Amino acid sequence: MDDDVQLMQAFQNGDEQAFEALFDRWATRLLRFLVRMVKDTAVAEELVQETFLRVHRARERYSPEARFSTWLFTIAGNAARNELRRPFRRHAHDRPDDGAANDEGPTLQLVSDAPATDDVAHARRVGDAVDAAFARIPERQRAALWLSAVEGQSYAEIARALDTSEKSVKALVHRARVSLSKFVTPEGEPVSPAATAERGGSA
Repeated sequence: MDDDVQLMQAFQNGDEQAFEALFDRWATRLLRFLVRMVKDTAVAEELVQETFLRVHRARERYSPEARFSTWLFTIAGNAARNELRRPFRRHAHDRPDDGAANDEGPTLQLVSDAPATDDVAHARRVGDAVDAAFARIPERQRAALWLSAVEGQSYAEIARALDTSEKSVKALVHRARVSLSKFVTPEGEPVSPAATAERGGSA
């Protein structure tokens, strides 16, 4: 049994500090995933809060049938898809649940893990290029590739999170990699507009 499952079970038994420990472990990783899903950092932060609110509410129903991370990213993916389907997207600073008062769980603050800025100029430029490329590929491709390449989830776990088949996940990851190659090199450098056009992407 992994540590996250043990923490979730401790939370089921009334240990609120276990819930806070899960938040500290996963909030930043969820934020990175959700930013790439909804393309809005402020909304992604709200969705992180919403995801953990749902975890808080679902504590009695939780059963460790899969890794905790699989369950958590399934909740987050559902929250992101619901957000993207809204006829009018939520204002960046609206509260979850359409502004309804929330007294069912603690208000938690995202922990910044920003590195020192002195030695990250190249890494930041590479990151910006990858982020820009990521934003240009379809939502489900972004989600599948992120969960596979960054979170290290199996195709079965990703299929559960995205409510699709493993075969579909494999195709999504492949198409995402092909799409990214049109906009960024393997070294993380941006592809020139002319080269992008040659590779079949939009300038």
